[in-house]
Amino acid sequence: MSVTTDIPRAWLRPRAVMARRFAQGPDEKIAFVYLAAASVLGFVAQLPGLVRTSRLSDPAFEAEIVSEAARVGVAIPTDLADAKFEALFSGAVMGWIFIVPLFLYILAFCSHLLAKMMGGKGTGLRARVALFWSVLAVTPALLLLGLTTGFVGPGPAQALVAAVTLSGFIWIWLNSLYVAETLNV
Repeated sequence: MSVTTDIPRAWLRPRAVMARRFAQGPDEKIAFVYLAAASVLGFVAQLPGLVRTSRLSDPAFEAEIVSEAARVGVAIPTDLADAKFEALFSGAVMGWIFIVPLFLYILAFCSHLLAKMMGGKGTGLRARVALFWSVLAVTPALLLLGLTTGFVGPGPAQALVAAVTLSGFIWIWLNSLYVAETLNV
């Protein structure tokens, strides 16, 4: 099955989807592709919220941008919203493309060790595939969260979408990790 058809199925039957993915043979290259795609989509999901944040008044952030521009000796932009967006954009790139993948590798390692202590029989590769697949499977909800953050802003709608996204991730990941650590499933 293709990834695009397996993502919605993973929300309903994560164990069956993960078992089918493992039946094709776990592969480090596939795990990395899951991680890379999830990281890029996670970054894209942040953009509407970054635009909204850059348009809001934040005197402390604006003062920091002005002082940094003066310290470095660059011209202060006439529209500070653009400078704020550039700063937020740079942070999001750094976070989603470099820090999140590193954190996910560490999380996969720790979850595999914890599963081993509880009698798991999987491998580190299987734990990585389970985690990276789970992050990729939750990206549609993450994209919806980004749109909600950007267009609606903080409030009950954003909280609801965030709760569904987090719950969906935990549901898919724990079930996928169960399959990864139980070789006969």
